[in-house]
Amino acid sequence: MRKRIAVLASGSGSNLQAILEAIDSGEILDAEVVLVLSDRKEAYALERARLRNIQTKYLRVKDYAAREEFDRHAVCVLEEARTDLVVLAGYMRLITPLFLAAFEQRVLNIHPSLLPAFPGGHGVADALAYGVKVSGCTVHFVDEGMDTGPILLQEAVPVYDDDTAETLHERIRKLEHKLYPKAINLWVQGKIKLRGRRCVIDE
Repeated sequence: MRKRIAVLASGSGSNLQAILEAIDSGEILDAEVVLVLSDRKEAYALERARLRNIQTKYLRVKDYAAREEFDRHAVCVLEEARTDLVVLAGYMRLITPLFLAAFEQRVLNIHPSLLPAFPGGHGVADALAYGVKVSGCTVHFVDEGMDTGPILLQEAVPVYDDDTAETLHERIRKLEHKLYPKAINLWVQGKIKLRGRRCVIDE
């Protein structure tokens, strides 16, 4: 049975594109993206989905009085699409406990730093300002905190003396496009076991 993936994105959707291409190439087996949901009408991720005839959904934040109301509607949309796995790809909203309860241990995120260092929306710039010599990206399960969930995969990139936030982020982004499909495939193949906070990969 092919696993049904819903991607939540707020921006250009470059990780969405990497996931779709990984499915095309067989890097991700037995899975399909069935829905792309965004909180931004102009998000190019929605256009990427439309070009492939993938269902899209835009939810306007202003239509909801509280985050829980927004997430309650999002959960309904995801359940109607019979979603197995939720993948956050540049999704700029914190996930509520209500959402997490509906998709327990079935929400993944990728973050452009080596967590637990430099969580939040400015991870690349924060790492550069701190003066680290190595940065990278982290795929993790989502919990109620800000980039605090159990870590699934990490990979590092060097930080160069002449790096700007833009050049470093671009190098990290290329790494994300390889690491995220790998992590998703591990989940789809049932090779991830959670032991407390530790993700054990059964190869």
